[in-house]
Amino acid sequence: MTTIGIIGAGHIGSQLARLAVAQGHDVVIANSRGPETLADLVTELGEHATAGTATDAAERGDLVIVTIPLHAIDTIPAAPLAGKVVIDTNNYYPQRDGNIAALDDETTTTAELLQAHLPESHVVKAFNHIYSADLTTKGKPSGTPNRRALIVAGDDAEAKATVAALIDSFGFEPVDIGALSEGWRIQRDTPGYGPDFNAEQLRDAVANAKRYRDA
Repeated sequence: MTTIGIIGAGHIGSQLARLAVAQGHDVVIANSRGPETLADLVTELGEHATAGTATDAAERGDLVIVTIPLHAIDTIPAAPLAGKVVIDTNNYYPQRDGNIAALDDETTTTAELLQAHLPESHVVKAFNHIYSADLTTKGKPSGTPNRRALIVAGDDAEAKATVAALIDSFGFEPVDIGALSEGWRIQRDTPGYGPDFNAEQLRDAVANAKRYRDA
């Protein structure tokens, strides 16, 4: 089993930590307020979890999940993430993040922004279109009919395969939607964002997504 670094301990981050330790992974989890504020979560998670700084999570994680508000991605330490698979769960909310021109005019995506900040990492988009509570309640064993599907998007095939295997182990059917630039197809207010879809339904939803400017 691997060590998974999780930068961000909000709804998604804490749920992914629960899934990770349930599968036998070690977890190093960080937030913006300091490791001491994660004592209750780490106690709940048990011996496989420790709290640390973002740098701790980046350095110790074999695979690292970034699940923080988009406006804070410049705080992610780049050097310790070089060569590593980094999962981006982020969505763009202008009322929270402020307006980001390249996202407003749809010339890039949230995951591509993170990739630009981490040029030596292998960023994969995942876990951004499922409600946090569903992560620990909707998973089912591989082979279950109509198993809920979750996307992966990325520019590195090996990195996507690694994340797809993690998704499968967490109880969901991975669906590869292509390059990192295709992540817009599952951003908020698209057909695939939120609903409980099986793989075929999710592929259809992704194919039918429209740019905000065309919606």
